[in-house]
This record gives sequence, structure tokens and C-alpha cells, in this order.
Amino acid sequence: MQTLNDILVLIDSYIGSAAWFPYALLGTGLFFTVYLGFPQLRYFGHALKIVKGKFDRKGDEGDASHFQALATALSGTVGTGNIGGVALAIHLGGPAALFWMLVTAFLGMTTKFVEVTLSHKYREKDETGLIAGGPMYYMKNAEFKLFGKKLNLAWLGAIFAFATILSSFGTGNLPQINQIASSVFTSFGIEQWITGAILAVILALVILGGITRIVKVTEKLVPSMAIIYFIGAVAVIATNYENIWPSVVSIFSDVFTGSAAVGGFLGANLAFAFNRGVNRGLFSNEAGQGSAPIAHAAAKAHEPVSEGMVAILEPFIDTIIICTLTGLVLLSSGAWKDKMPNQFEYTELDVLTSRFDETKPEDRQRLYEYLVEGEAMTQYTGDLVIENGVVVSDVTLVHARSIADNVKVYNAAGPYTGTLEVVNGDVIDPNRAVVFEGESLVHSAPLTIEAFKRSFLGDWGQYIVSLGLVLFAFSTAISWSYYGDRATTYLFGSKYIIYYRLLYVIGFFLASFADTTIIWTLSGITIALMTLPNLAGILLLHGEMKRTVKEYWIDFKKDWPGEKTPE
Repeated sequence: MQTLNDILVLIDSYIGSAAWFPYALLGTGLFFTVYLGFPQLRYFGHALKIVKGKFDRKGDEGDASHFQALATALSGTVGTGNIGGVALAIHLGGPAALFWMLVTAFLGMTTKFVEVTLSHKYREKDETGLIAGGPMYYMKNAEFKLFGKKLNLAWLGAIFAFATILSSFGTGNLPQINQIASSVFTSFGIEQWITGAILAVILALVILGGITRIVKVTEKLVPSMAIIYFIGAVAVIATNYENIWPSVVSIFSDVFTGSAAVGGFLGANLAFAFNRGVNRGLFSNEAGQGSAPIAHAAAKAHEPVSEGMVAILEPFIDTIIICTLTGLVLLSSGAWKDKMPNQFEYTELDVLTSRFDETKPEDRQRLYEYLVEGEAMTQYTGDLVIENGVVVSDVTLVHARSIADNVKVYNAAGPYTGTLEVVNGDVIDPNRAVVFEGESLVHSAPLTIEAFKRSFLGDWGQYIVSLGLVLFAFSTAISWSYYGDRATTYLFGSKYIIYYRLLYVIGFFLASFADTTIIWTLSGITIALMTLPNLAGILLLHGEMKRTVKEYWIDFKKDWPGEKTPE
């Protein structure tokens, strides 16, 4: 019988984790990068001037400044993807996965420029007088042509808006609080549901105030959290300075070969590193997903291209700076390849019929073929015999893609004695009455926490991650609530926003103690459901995008004749 996670993994395999999805994402970014003449390089300096307000005009229509829109969009992207997502990518794909995250960000800078420009161009006001924008509005209002034939893509806008509501939970809500609660529990021992309850109340107080309160909170949170995280990351890298250059080399040297086995890490091939790197890169900076244009639509601007240029800065800050910092912390500290004591997640526990010894090259190779290349492996079915907390059955326990060592099994009374049913490698214990503990690789936020402890700050490093994660992830949840309520407005009208916000807060609380694997899988699915309609829309409007940029520079020269242009 398939579990919910099995079903979600199957769905994700056809979209978010499918082999073609990274190519669609990178291909779109590469096309626009060449078609528009590398705007992420040429317009970068101009974008900085716009953020500072140099070209603002009195009376520009909107609900937020350029900086506030950038801060809100950044708070929507800078979250668990920068802390837990980078760790998960390296855990799965090795150091080369970070390279593909950076490639995704570089091309994503252009994709953001395009999607924000087009979305800002076709923004509207809702019935309450607030700005409403995003890809669903250009899909509804723009004139689409294919082979000379006009297309009505309002239906695609509705699909995108519905996917945005789903993704507000799958991207901005569920994984954020789940990682916060997990991190706080690891660092302070506070139960996940307590953290979830407290932050759910604070979240409700913020999002009920709408965009005005949201931008005021995010413009203060984003700079603060970036500074705190930067200090902690530099401390780890400086402490392990001798590993900086080998870490940088490993990111690039393994790109086309895959990463070799080292420590508890059993290796990764090119396809695995590429897919996981691009997937986690998108989760981190959301380029092409269509979320940031919803925030930027609220910016005060008299034309759309300037706001599109502001969006160029997002993937640079989010991924090229922050994710690279996290990656160097993980690699230079060596934490990514070391087994650590932890409590096992049932969904990541695999029971194999054979005994494997990871000191033997042939056994490591067989496990690599199974875990990375998808080769068949005989998984155990039967009773798992446990005596005084020790597994005595002739099996191998694999957890988090590594052989589990020094495994102990407990229940409420202490070390467990008895049997557990295992079906096709999965331990069947619906009530989770029995707990497995031992040493294995870890990933996501717990891995980053361990890495931050490996500096002259010692255990204090984990508190920087916990605080950074709380600020990063909580601000992401705030921003995504705004994306979801704009999508709700588009589909149902503004009177239904209150019901959406209530569901959002309830989901935020429940996800604080839910299974992490299911949440990450759901996140991958909802990202793809938003991204695909948006990529199709902006590709169909490529000609209009080029004309819009050309018209911007013509008008800019008239308005600012003494200003040098980066055309």
C-alpha cells in the first residue's frame, strides 16, 4: 500500500523532479539572457541607482517603495532554501550541486527581470483600491500571438493563481515553520508545536494588517537577518580557512563528473547534482516561479522596466551571496560528509536484506548504484527483531542516504525489546511509538546548525542559525501570505481574503510538527505548478518584452539627458 509520501514523490517525479524541468527553467533564462543582451550584467549598476530612489517621481502610483518591494520579495525568497535548502542540495548532489544553484541564479536574474517587468506592466487595482499584480494579470490582459493567431490565456492566469495559493502553503508556509520548529527543538529543546503556536499568533497579527504592515516589517527584518547570518558564516569559514580553496575547487571540479564518495557520503553523479542543484536553486530564489512579480507589482513606479531591473538584484543577493556563504560553511567545515547522532525520520529509514560494510569498496559501489543510479535492491520484508534496543536481524539500516551506525531503538519505557513489521524496507509503526536513534548523515537545517558549531564560536554558532532561520523563514511566510491573498483576490474577490488568511495561519501551526520529507516533496510539486504556466507566458511575450525595454531607454534619455545609460 502506497503512503502519502510515495504518492507525492510519484507526482513530483513527473514535474518538479522530472529530468526535463531544470532544462525548461534554465533554457528560458538562457534564451532571455542572450535575446536581451545579458541584462543581468549591463543593468546591474542602474538597478542599484533605482533602488536608492534616484529616478523616482512624485505621484508614482503604488503601495510600496522600490526598496520595500525588493525587501518584501527578498523576504519571500530568503528563507529555508538558503539554510536548509543548500544543505539538502549538497547532501543529495555533493559540492557540484552548489555550482548548479549558482548557474540557476545567474540566469534567473534575467528571468526575474522579464517576469517582473511584464507583471508590473499589466497590474490593476482591486475593488478596495490596492494594487493587484502578478503573472495572472499579464496572462489575462496581454495580447498573445502564436503563429499569427491571437490567444486568450485568461484560463492560464486562473491556473497560475490557483497554483500560487497551493504554493503559498507548499513554499512559503509549511516548509518554513517546519524548519523553524526543527531548528529551535535541536538548539533549545522546545517542542515543535509550542514554537508553531507562538509564531502562528505573531503571523496572524502581521498579515491581518495587509501589505502596509507587511512591507514595514520586511524592510526591517531583511537587513537585520542578513547581517546576523553573514557574521556567523564568516566565523565558520575563517576558522576553517585552510579548507576554503579545496571547497571552492570541489564546487567546480565535480561539475561534469559528479562527486566521489567521501566519509558517510556515498557519491552523486552529474544528473543527480544538476537536478538537485537547479531544483534547490529555484526554491531559494524563485526565479521563473512568478512569485516575486506579485510583490513588485505594488511598487511605486511610472513604468514597468525600472521595477524589473530592481528584481535583477534578488537572485544575486539570495543565491549568489547568501547560498554561496552557506555552501562554503558546509564544505569548509566538513559537516556535509560526517555522520552525526540524530533521531531517524521513518520516511528516510530503509531496511535492506543484505549486510553492507562501507569500508569495502564493492559495498559502497553497490549502495551508490542503488541510491544514486536507481538500481534495484532487495529490501527487507518481515519482522525486525530488536533486543534491549539493538537490532539483531541480519539487515542493514540506511538513513538519510547513508549506512546508519550505532543504532538504538527506544519506546516510552526505554530500550525496546520485541519485533517491528517491515514491508519492502519500510518500518510499519503508524503511531510512531518506537524511536530509532543512531549516527547517519543529516541534511536541511540540522546539517547547517552542525556546520555553524564548527568555528571559534563553538556551540554559540547554532544559535545564530536558529535565530537566522526564524527570521528568514518567518519573513518568507509573511511575504507568501501576501502572494496567496493576491491570488485569492484574482480568483474569488477580496472578500474571501480573510478565509485564506485563517487557513494560512492554521496550516502554519500544523506544519510545525509534521513530517519534513512530505513537506519538501509537496513544495517541489507546487513550485512546478506555478513555474510552468509562467515560463510559457513570458516566452510568448518575448517580443513585447524587447520592445518595452527599448521604449524605456528612449523615454529615459528624454527625462534624464545627462545620465549615462548602460544600453
